[in-house]
Amino acid sequence: MTETATIERRDTATPVPGLPGFGVYVHWPFCLSKCPYCDFNSHVRHEAPDEARFARAIAAEIAHAAAVTGPRQVASIFFGGGTPSLMKPTTVAAILDAIAKQWSFSPDIEITLEANPTSVEADRFRGYRQAGVNRVSLGVQSLDDHALKALGRLHTAAEALAAVAIAKAVFPRVSFDLIYARPGQTPSAWRVEILRAFAEDIEHLSLYQLTIEEGTPFAALHRSGRLVIPDADAARALWDVTQVACNAAGLPAYEISNHARPGAECRHNLLYWRSGEYAGVGPGAHGRIDDGHGRRAIATERHPERWLARVEQIGHGLIVDERLGQIELADEFLLMGLRLGEGIDRARYIRLAGRDFDPGRMAALLEQGLVEATAEGRLRVTAAGFPLLDAIVADLAA
Repeated sequence: MTETATIERRDTATPVPGLPGFGVYVHWPFCLSKCPYCDFNSHVRHEAPDEARFARAIAAEIAHAAAVTGPRQVASIFFGGGTPSLMKPTTVAAILDAIAKQWSFSPDIEITLEANPTSVEADRFRGYRQAGVNRVSLGVQSLDDHALKALGRLHTAAEALAAVAIAKAVFPRVSFDLIYARPGQTPSAWRVEILRAFAEDIEHLSLYQLTIEEGTPFAALHRSGRLVIPDADAARALWDVTQVACNAAGLPAYEISNHARPGAECRHNLLYWRSGEYAGVGPGAHGRIDDGHGRRAIATERHPERWLARVEQIGHGLIVDERLGQIELADEFLLMGLRLGEGIDRARYIRLAGRDFDPGRMAALLEQGLVEATAEGRLRVTAAGFPLLDAIVADLAA
């Protein structure tokens, strides 16, 4: 009998008018190796980068962003990459000091750092905690050694679990990632892997379906037929297993790929999905900043050394800085917000777009059971609709 997935509905916070806060994203672009599925802005260097020099440049970009935003209270900071856990704790502390110099911190600020199990050391983790990091997200990716090798990971499952144990001993909040819909993966094997993850008593799990990204080694292998991933029906069966298992374990999906106990959601990522405001600093970072006249989309130079030279020359690494129009704001709000189990505030969409959804398209989606409208005026995607999310967003935005 096939398990039928449901999304356990709960709001992660009481929706309020206006924007959901301000955050800072810091991109550290360096990795020990490049994973064959990864299209993130990550780079391998044979010699360690000059961390102090990069930290000074990041501080310069923070000051540049603060000159645009004016006073803000920072609700969340996220160190992403790349592999931020390759940074020295003193580098992380210097960057946090630079942020605190420009903006005030919320009393309950969330400060997340991504880490790979291969770069985990207890002393280093204690250093990050002393610097102010209070949440760590570990790139475990699999708890199967054969799968880890196929994914190009440098750690074993045992090393990953040891890293989880260290993280739990040091940080008050811990999350880790797993990738499913891998070549040859069966629902029963995936269920066993998820149950092993639950045994770690983690408050948050990010469970991503493997996708083939252009420009990666996996894309070339896939085109040649040497890499075969599950088809749509098989991937859906794996997705259903994910939802059923996580609901039963008390970690329902609050976003299409993210599961958490109530109150343990990643606040920084919620800020993205709720169309909040955030500064992005570091090579290849993106941001959304409000300057009093509207929202600006920003992006920095991706190449680390070219970014560094640009910042040292003109004070920032921006290569994109454009004001978003009404349609762009509405489409982004829709695209990001419908990823959430709580959905979107329909009235806010109407204010942004200057119009409501097409009645015919809305009626068809409601009749097919792909979306639902709540008594509180929210629109959200159903469990049946989530595997078709991209098509639903395109239909509603048309």
